[in-house]
Amino acid sequence: MVPDRDRPNAWTLLLDGTPQSHVDLDDPTRLSFEYQRRFGHLVDLAAPPRQPITVLHLGGGALTLARYVAATRPRSRQQVAEIDTALTEFVRRTLPLDRGWQLRVRGGDAREILARAPEAQADLVVADVFSGARTPAHCASVEFAGLAARALRPEGRYAVNVTDGGRLDFVRGQVATLRAAFAEVALIADPVVLRGRRFGNLVLVAAQQPLPLEQLTRLIATDQHPGRMEHGPGLTDFQAGAVPVADAGAGPSPAPPPGAFTS
Repeated sequence: MVPDRDRPNAWTLLLDGTPQSHVDLDDPTRLSFEYQRRFGHLVDLAAPPRQPITVLHLGGGALTLARYVAATRPRSRQQVAEIDTALTEFVRRTLPLDRGWQLRVRGGDAREILARAPEAQADLVVADVFSGARTPAHCASVEFAGLAARALRPEGRYAVNVTDGGRLDFVRGQVATLRAAFAEVALIADPVVLRGRRFGNLVLVAAQQPLPLEQLTRLIATDQHPGRMEHGPGLTDFQAGAVPVADAGAGPSPAPPPGAFTS
């Protein structure tokens, strides 16, 4: 855990030397990581302001996004799947949660917990699942995406954080995979990452009903670090013929090159 030099009550959680989460205890609405702000936009668009929602987080880390939801949408019901129970205990001890938040952290594998989630109950399912610095294969398949679709309300949305670089083969496969399970899919990332010039985070969002593309585009464009969104024909071009990935052929996301996430 590394303290923020500019804010006395803010911390960055490092796992295997890679920044995993950032938490500002004085301001839980502050999302420092670019991909977490993309998630924050989806939380903001999930319902009218301050209206509570039901969220299933797959991967918890320091519970940054769960804190954001609790702060911006009081009375929201949230469940977090985090396999590293020692990490959860450390986070609870060093970065305590508000006792009034309806937030439950369950220790266990993300896919196993997703498979047991109630059907059609979540407004938002967020997948930020990493083993070390890589998304595990069993959380990157059509079968996994199908479980997420099952857990969502008809108007609910699924958001996924992936990392990739170079030819972006992994994320192209993930685009195809989500398109096999959802009617609508969009991809959000820094333009430099989308062009394969830098290894980084990309956020996929999927739903069975039309996505709020206009509002989302506006939020992304005015972000501290503006991004680009691909959807429709542009996303088809980006997919470049990649096919959905089933469990039998799934692999983990690529390992980041040395120094990819250090400033």
